[in-house]
Amino acid sequence: MSEETKTIRIATFNVSMEALNYLPKGQRESQKPTGKELGESLANNHQQIKNIAEIIQRVNPDILLINEFDRTDNNGIALKQFIKRYLNESQHKQNAVDYPYYFQGPVNTGVKFPIDINDDGEITQPQDTYGYGHFPGHFGMALLSKFPIDQNDIRTFQQFKWQDMPQAMLPINPDTKQPYYNEEILSHFRLSSKSHWDIPVLVNGKSVRVLASHPTPPVFDGPEDRNGKRNHDEIRFWTDYITPEKASYIYDDTGHKGGIAQYSRFVILGDLNASTTDGDAVMSGIGTLLSHSNINDPKPASQGGEKHRSDNPNGKHHTAYWGMRADYVLPSNQGWDVVDSGVFWPEQTSPMYRLVSDRSASSDHRLVWVDLKIK
Repeated sequence: MSEETKTIRIATFNVSMEALNYLPKGQRESQKPTGKELGESLANNHQQIKNIAEIIQRVNPDILLINEFDRTDNNGIALKQFIKRYLNESQHKQNAVDYPYYFQGPVNTGVKFPIDINDDGEITQPQDTYGYGHFPGHFGMALLSKFPIDQNDIRTFQQFKWQDMPQAMLPINPDTKQPYYNEEILSHFRLSSKSHWDIPVLVNGKSVRVLASHPTPPVFDGPEDRNGKRNHDEIRFWTDYITPEKASYIYDDTGHKGGIAQYSRFVILGDLNASTTDGDAVMSGIGTLLSHSNINDPKPASQGGEKHRSDNPNGKHHTAYWGMRADYVLPSNQGWDVVDSGVFWPEQTSPMYRLVSDRSASSDHRLVWVDLKIK
């Protein structure tokens, strides 16, 4: 980042670096992951991980959220390995990048409920967990930064209860018209399928609040649409958090209440698993966030995405191979101007297409970036 221009590049990337992706292909349906898979793959000079690192080196973000990066211990050993052995090493003749500051907090995936949710007589993973996962930290996330993170001012909302959101979109059994989850389950049910984080990054003495999350996919459920409604409310959480008059109900994991301070400079990052035009989400959740008066949506685009789904007029904004805008970098109107934006999706004629040619080349998602000039 230039001191004169004060322009920084902020990005999000669902890297698919989770255990199921590293099981042998013939065993992905039958073998339960243990949490060791990512560490073992990192130790083996894994080509798919090298390609992910190359994409990051080519785009060279200053601040980067990675989704679906397993958190398998409290010391971030796998994350440190990824930075040291892949990002700090040149990939395909690209300049190495370094992220001396990072945050990888706990998430709800794979953390067992205290009660049997699916009523099969035992509490098991991934069926009876706060968020779908085979072990605690499965499908986790991490923030990487070239700028210092104010670790003492981080707010996390891992334990916020879904029922504590006013007018929460709690699922209803369409046959009985009764709540899908009973009172006992709801008394424990957390809103975040992973977590919601408010992470202050200090850029040349100015604070940037990074609001990071990865809501559940709005599928893999039934007519009650429990995942679709949870996805809606996980996204709605940020809408309320950045709206002072609506945020008073929110509490963080230390018990502190309220949302972001008015006139704060922020950016919302993550695979939100929702679109206003494609997919199965309750579209009002992402629609309300995108139309918020303090959100500046730069609508990142790529020619590769446009040609990948030439039958879809929204293809140029897609960030996932199946044809959807799922991943977002949403800066506040306050505090900076949008300079440029994009989605890393090379066209088939590009020599870089090998990095996205199929799901096993890197990820089923694309890296999304926005350049912002601090005011």
